[in-house]
Amino acid sequence: MRQDTSNDSPLGLSGGHSIAAKSDYSNARPRVVVVGAGFGGLEVVQSLAKKGADVTIIDRRNHHLFQPLLYQVASASLSTSEIAWPIRALFRKRKDVRTLLAEVDGVDAQAQNVLLTDGTTLPYDILVLATGARHSYFGNDAWEPYAPGLKSLEDAVTIRRRVLLAFEKAEREPDPARRAALQTFVVIGGGPTGVELAGTIAELAHLTLKQDFRSIDPDATKVILIEAGPRLLPVFTEKLSDYTRKALQKLGVEIRLGKPVTECSSEGVTVDGKHLPAETILWAAGVQASPAARWLNTEADRAGRVIVGPDLTIPGNPNIFVIGDTAAATGEDGKTVPGLAPAAKQQGQYVADLIGRRIKLKKPPSPFRYRHQGNLATIGRRLAVVDMGRLKLRGTLAWWMWKLIHIYFLIGVQNRLSVALSWTWTHSIGYRSSRLITYADQQADTDLKQ
Repeated sequence: MRQDTSNDSPLGLSGGHSIAAKSDYSNARPRVVVVGAGFGGLEVVQSLAKKGADVTIIDRRNHHLFQPLLYQVASASLSTSEIAWPIRALFRKRKDVRTLLAEVDGVDAQAQNVLLTDGTTLPYDILVLATGARHSYFGNDAWEPYAPGLKSLEDAVTIRRRVLLAFEKAEREPDPARRAALQTFVVIGGGPTGVELAGTIAELAHLTLKQDFRSIDPDATKVILIEAGPRLLPVFTEKLSDYTRKALQKLGVEIRLGKPVTECSSEGVTVDGKHLPAETILWAAGVQASPAARWLNTEADRAGRVIVGPDLTIPGNPNIFVIGDTAAATGEDGKTVPGLAPAAKQQGQYVADLIGRRIKLKKPPSPFRYRHQGNLATIGRRLAVVDMGRLKLRGTLAWWMWKLIHIYFLIGVQNRLSVALSWTWTHSIGYRSSRLITYADQQADTDLKQ
């Protein structure tokens, strides 16, 4: 049992108690620290209501982000405020929850402290790491400046700026070859994010911007989707993958399968030994977990995800849980639980239930069991695919289901109405009101001179 650190605790709570020790519950509430305000972390905090714990949630950003709609910000369909909510506002009525804007630099598991980048520490009795993942370039990190990924609001705004700025540069470019490169967009990765990005950029060029320029023809824009594997959307059935390929091609997207990108630069990409000139490259090909495994000095898989036990704890430490994209949890079928929002939410609910049972000295739940709820991906306006086991849909009906499900999972009535109205306006007349190019002054000078 660790020493009492209550005098140093920024929470002002009594210390010296272990969540696993029965005699400690009579004097103090256990301190639960949740790192990460994504789907998993948020679910833990919400599900710990009235469980008898004092909760601290830490995130380096002050908002919870609805990641499935990030690409809609990147393509100017939605504004940032429509898919993100201040964390403090979400828990303002929860007196048992404290929100900290801070960045974690490590974990001292022996002393039960979270280490912050400002040099301070935060004691815990239970720690939940839900720190998510970033895009992975498979060892080619030098490509990142040329091919940004899509995992945060900053990423989405960067991509939106690059896409819109490419058309602005093309409008005043006299050289036909460079103008063609400016109007060529390469998306790398044929998963849901890549498919959604390629489809929405094609619609932006061929529909939304069609009458906005005088020197260029937006309809001449090329969108190229590159997937190293044999087909798009590999987690879907082959029929739905084939439908997606054909639907994208009808939107004007050029599909290249079976060959990986071997080079990314400011001048374009290289595929199968051939150079493709392109000014805008977007990365949607892979993810890498946060450095949580390094913080904990524990085993991780190839993607950096912490290998957890059946109860989502790390080996040898029942007081540390890892969930969401940060965890490599195994389902009943022996396969790794996918990095999807529903999986993270299920893990968050499970961990909160387990913690609540410990506090009340009840029998722990059975091992975590992932319930797959299906896969969805939107291709374009009135085009989507849905794979929910026996229920498989494509086209307009799938698109409506995709819309309704995403609106349902948004937080708050105001945001649901706002997104619904934005989509109604966009899909009825093709107008995207969020076509804003924003940047710092120095960056503006750099971008406009290029």
